[in-house]
Amino acid sequence: MQECTAKGDRCLKRRGFTLIELLIVMVIIGLLASLVAPTMFKKVGEAKRKTARAQIELLGTALDSYRLDNDMYPATEQGMQALRVKPEGANNWDGPYLPKDVPNDPWGNQYAFKSPGDHGDYDLSTYGVDGQSGGDDDINSWEN
Repeated sequence: MQECTAKGDRCLKRRGFTLIELLIVMVIIGLLASLVAPTMFKKVGEAKRKTARAQIELLGTALDSYRLDNDMYPATEQGMQALRVKPEGANNWDGPYLPKDVPNDPWGNQYAFKSPGDHGDYDLSTYGVDGQSGGDDDINSWEN
């Protein structure tokens, strides 16, 4: 649309979008976001589960190294800190068995450790996003 001055020697162009055009664009963006967002959040959740499985494997390897040196796994009371700091009575301790502190699970909670375990020499678990034992999102060392 052009609007000319009274003298007619100059014309000014009006630029901008109408309210309807802006609303249509916002609706299209909203529809695209509603299609993409669930897929992205599902990917994030799956990535956390894969990370937890990998960390449990890594911690299991460190626990096995501890057992090779000390002829037993650390007791539940000693916890996985025994992989970083020599506990009492571990005369053959040759650690640290982890290069860094014992990590929390991807949801920020500590891994549950029990030795001797109910499902093997030790049980190592994360309870997932809810932090409660028994949910569908639990990841356990004996199920890998």
